[in-house]
This record gives sequence, C-alpha cells and structure tokens, in this order.
Amino acid sequence: MLSVRTRRHLAGRGFVAVMLAVLALVGNPAIGHALPPPPPNPSDDDLKSSQGHVDATATRVGQLANQLAQADADLMASQSQVELRHEQANKALIELQAADSAAASANRAADGARAEADAAAAQIAGARQDLDAFAAASFRQGNTVGSLSAFLGSSSPKDLLARAELLDAVGGAQLHAVENMQRARVDAANKDSQTRAALAAAQVAKQAAVDAKTALDTAYRVAIDTEAAQSAKSTALQARKTDLERQLYDAQNAVAGLHGQRQRYEQWRAERDREQAAAAAAAAAAAAAAAAAERSSAVTGGGPRLATGAVQSVINRAMAQLGVRYSWGGGNAGGPTIGVRDGGVADTYGDYRKVGFDCSGLMIYAFSQALGGSLPHYTGFQYNTGRKVPLAQKRPGDMLFWSSDGEIHHVALYIGGEQMIEAPYSGAAVRVTSVRYGDIMPYVVRVL
Repeated sequence: MLSVRTRRHLAGRGFVAVMLAVLALVGNPAIGHALPPPPPNPSDDDLKSSQGHVDATATRVGQLANQLAQADADLMASQSQVELRHEQANKALIELQAADSAAASANRAADGARAEADAAAAQIAGARQDLDAFAAASFRQGNTVGSLSAFLGSSSPKDLLARAELLDAVGGAQLHAVENMQRARVDAANKDSQTRAALAAAQVAKQAAVDAKTALDTAYRVAIDTEAAQSAKSTALQARKTDLERQLYDAQNAVAGLHGQRQRYEQWRAERDREQAAAAAAAAAAAAAAAAAERSSAVTGGGPRLATGAVQSVINRAMAQLGVRYSWGGGNAGGPTIGVRDGGVADTYGDYRKVGFDCSGLMIYAFSQALGGSLPHYTGFQYNTGRKVPLAQKRPGDMLFWSSDGEIHHVALYIGGEQMIEAPYSGAAVRVTSVRYGDIMPYVVRVL
C-alpha cells in the first residue's frame, strides 16, 4: 500500500501530465502519426537480377546531379556580374555630376574675371582720354599748361594769383589722370591674367566632365552588353537546368522494380524506428519538464536579446518594405521611388516605370531616420560610411556586402539569426533570406 505522502505526490499535476503524455505517445498508437502498412520486401535474388540496370542508372543520376550543380553555380555568377555592372554605372553617374558642377563653377569664375578685365579696359580708355586732353592743352600753350604765357594778360596781382592757383589745380588733375591710367594698365594686366587662369581652369574642368561623360557612356555600354549576354546565358542555363532536372527525375524513376521496393521497405522500417524513438524521447522530455515545473513556481526565459533602440528602428523600417518590388536606381530616404533606365536587363522588367528599391536604395531608407541623413546611393561608397567589423562579429543592424573582381556590387541588412533582408535583383522583391557567404566581404559595416 502506498503511503499518504506517496499518494499526495502521485496526485500532483506534474505527474498526471507525465502519465498522459506517455499514454498518448506510447500506449495509444491511434494518437499521432500512424505509419502505413509495410511495402513489399523483395528477396536478395530478385535484387541481384536487376542490380546491373540500377548501377547504370545511378551513375547517370550522379552525372546529372553534378551538371545541375555547375549550372546553378554559373547562374549565380552571372547574376553577380549583372549587379556589378549596375553599380559601376551608378558610380560613373555620380562622378559625371561632380565634374559638371566643377565645370560650371569654373565658367562662372571665368565670366567674373572677364567682366573685371573689361571694366579695367574701360578705365584705361578714360584715363587715356584725360591724358590726351592734357597733352593737347599743353601743346596749345607752348609746352605745358603751366608755361609763362599762361600768366600774360593778367590785369592785376589778384588776377595773376588766381591764374596761378587755377593752373596749379589743372596741372595736378592732369597728372592724377596719368597716374590713373598707369594703375588701370596694371589692373588690366592682372585681370587679363586672372581671366586666362580662370578660362584654363574652366577648360580643365570641362575636359574632366567630357572624360567623365565618356567613361559613363562606356560603363553603360559595358553594363548593357554584359547584362544582355548574362541574361541570355542565365536563360540558357535555366533551360539546361530544367532539362537536367527532368532527366534526373526520369533516371530516378527508372530505378524502380525490386531494388526500389527494398529501398522503400528499409525507409519504412527506419521511419518506424525513428517514430518509436521519438515517442520515447518525448515522454522523457515531458517527464523532465513536469519535474522542473514541480521544483519552480515560475519559469523565466533567457532567450536571445533582441535589437533595441536605433538598431531596431532600422530593422523595422526595412522589414516594413517586405514585398516591395526591386527597381534598379529606386529608393531614397522617403521610401520607394520610380527606377531609372539602364538599357538592359532592368529595362526588360520595366524598372524605369515602376516604384521600388534597389539594394543600396533600401539601405538609404532603412538608416535615414536613425542617421538623420542619407547614405550615398552606391554600394562602394556605403561600404566606407561606418566602422568595419570582422564578419564573425556581425550583429543586427550591420550592413553585409558582396564583391566580384574586387568591386562591391551588393548590400543587405543583417537582422540576426543568420538572416538578412535585401532587395535582390530585377524581377524579385524585398525579402528576408539566409546569409549567403559566397563572395561576401570579410568585414561588415556598422554605422550605429
């Protein structure tokens, strides 16, 4: 007979829960998943007679699987090249805008210098007129305006004194005109030198703008050609991949008959063993949980800490855009925008007439409020906007980058748990996916 203490313990809620779990998982096979009846189990002689055909088919299946893996790798490489050319075009566009601005500033400086030179020339002309008048007056008086003949005809000492004062004033004014002309000549020479320097600077800036425009045109042409070629290659690879999948399916179906029956039987038996083991483990886990519940009146979780504050705000803003379509050149601090033409793959998806984000545009929007400003719309520049941290030390809110041939072409936001949010490529939409480590940069960028 059980003691009173034992009966009280058995009456506890935890023990009852354990017994119910054990009965449900082990003692009552009608509850939970029920295995189907076992499939036929052919004899060893039956299997041996069909082994040659099975081996040949298995070899072909392996070859097809390898070809399919290579096709997938080539397809991913071509997509990386398309992203790289897009970002090169973005960079060239920014450099062209800067060169045009510099050329405009230089032209304004040249116009100002030219205006000052024209003013100095006008001063020279005025001073020359004053000098010519002074010379003519001196010639008419014999030598200089202050000659003795100017005093002849004076009617009184007072008149003589007045004429002397007048001649002295006139002579001083004319001499001042000569000095003005000399200064005007110096000013004109200085302004002329400034004008030439400003014009030279304008020409240099203009040539830089032309060179940048040429580089831009070349980058666009390369991007267009590369996108067209990679798109065609991707289409061909996808068609080949589909064909390989069909062949693989056919080959797998060909491995039928007795060997397939034996394999399915072994799978059935393994599944049966796993379910029995799972039932026992579940019962043990339920017992352990009940025992722990008896020892503690409350269980507090110690799960992973979530990102808070500014970092969580950045993640929330990005997550709010899930499902928004990819649009090359789209996105700013205010949200998704209409994309731009690229003359290639993005145009075939109509990005230039649809609202959305590209990869760097999504980062601009996500960080705009937390930073109080805007990140540059180019992944290469975004990679240099914050502190670089080793990839192994990444945490939510860090930006992840990918590169090909030494140039960065894609960016995504790490949100924790080996997950990231990104605007991937034309034809897709903003999504959450697992972190891809192929071609990933060894450092993340942390701006918060």
